[in-house]
Amino acid sequence: MTTEPQIAPDTAVMRALKRIRMPQKQRNRELWLLLFAFVVNGAAVALVQLGATDAIDPSFLYYCGGLGVLALTLHIVLRFVARDADPFVVPIATLLTGLGLAMIYRIDLELDKSGWAAASTRQLAWAAIAIAAAVAVVLFLRNYRVLFRYTYVSGFIGVALLLLPFVPGLGTDANADVWVSLGFFSFQPGELAKIALAIFFAGYLVRTRESLTSVGKRFLGITWPRARDLGPILVVWLVSLAIIVLQRDLGTGLLIFGMFVAMLYVATGKTGWVLLGLGLAVAGAAAASQVLTYVGWRFANWLDAFNPAIIDRDGGSYQLVQGIFGLAQGGLLGTGLGRGRPSLTPLAQSDYIFPSLGEELGLVGVFAILCLYMVFTSRGLRVGVAGQDDFGKLLATGLSFTIALQVFIMVGGVTRVIPLTGLTTPFLAAGGSSLVANWIIVALILRISDAVRNQPRVVIG
Repeated sequence: MTTEPQIAPDTAVMRALKRIRMPQKQRNRELWLLLFAFVVNGAAVALVQLGATDAIDPSFLYYCGGLGVLALTLHIVLRFVARDADPFVVPIATLLTGLGLAMIYRIDLELDKSGWAAASTRQLAWAAIAIAAAVAVVLFLRNYRVLFRYTYVSGFIGVALLLLPFVPGLGTDANADVWVSLGFFSFQPGELAKIALAIFFAGYLVRTRESLTSVGKRFLGITWPRARDLGPILVVWLVSLAIIVLQRDLGTGLLIFGMFVAMLYVATGKTGWVLLGLGLAVAGAAAASQVLTYVGWRFANWLDAFNPAIIDRDGGSYQLVQGIFGLAQGGLLGTGLGRGRPSLTPLAQSDYIFPSLGEELGLVGVFAILCLYMVFTSRGLRVGVAGQDDFGKLLATGLSFTIALQVFIMVGGVTRVIPLTGLTTPFLAAGGSSLVANWIIVALILRISDAVRNQPRVVIG
């Protein structure tokens, strides 16, 4: 009796057919969350108009609807090219961008600004560019692992972007040497530099992880790195100090150094690196406060903000005090959108967008916004922890931690928890450079999360 040989089905074909029949649960969840974000953003703009003018202007709502179409375009693209990407990242970024836009628009109404002179109009244009950039990254960066090949190129690009404001004819003097003017618009190259440096740090740490994880001396229950392994953290620390000294930009220096220390901890798992990094950061800040006048003034504004002599002087704490009064005015539930007076605080639409929202949304509103940031960061960290790809793990962790650290620095500064620095609140504050950079971070996290779910065993390094 003979038996016919069994022909095994092509497993690759079967998997493909199974994926075609499988409902896109992640994308369906993302769609519902996006629709919820659109409703909240539209309601926020309508409430701003009713509170400030007692009438609804449909034209601005139409423009906001255009941004919704772009966000839906990104969602549709993800259905085809990254169907397993994280479903929470895009809705959260859309909701935060819309809330920031509503508050910027509210301040423009109070200041009676319209057209291109209004910050909200420019923010609309930058939001469209930012989401379009995210769509482009998702479409053309099919495999984020190719970035590993350009580790040192990314490092060179990051440093070049930081040095760009010093090029004659490009740099502008706006309290800090961080702006570049191309005639028809200005931007902060440091915002894009943080992405390039995150790619460089991730690739570099993958290559050098074995030497950095070498056993060092154990003291007070903590394993400390060896002296000969301190080179990388000392170099980044010196670069951060150079940014603070040369560009008069305390925030970017702290952000880059903090991102590197966080990625270093993820790469090595040694608490000693974190404590060493905190010590270097404190030492650098203390030295800068004694040597650099503008850093010393920021510490004085922080420590003695309500001193009349400090409030009234140039570069004093007037802005900080006004922001604190605005938060106090908001109380628990806020004055209501369109009912406060956020424009009394200088730069209420950019540096002080968080107190502006706190005045009109209250403690409950800003707590909800902080929860959105927390979920955004946790999703990025979850992507890093879930994957076994060393480069992707470090990159996702570094980018997510950058957003969290930037929020902490800005919210802590305007609430007088820490000294104020010159950064923007991600997605919320007026500023095209920051918005574009943060949406590119969204696209990179989407790509990494999709790859983690598709190929969890791929390892680089």
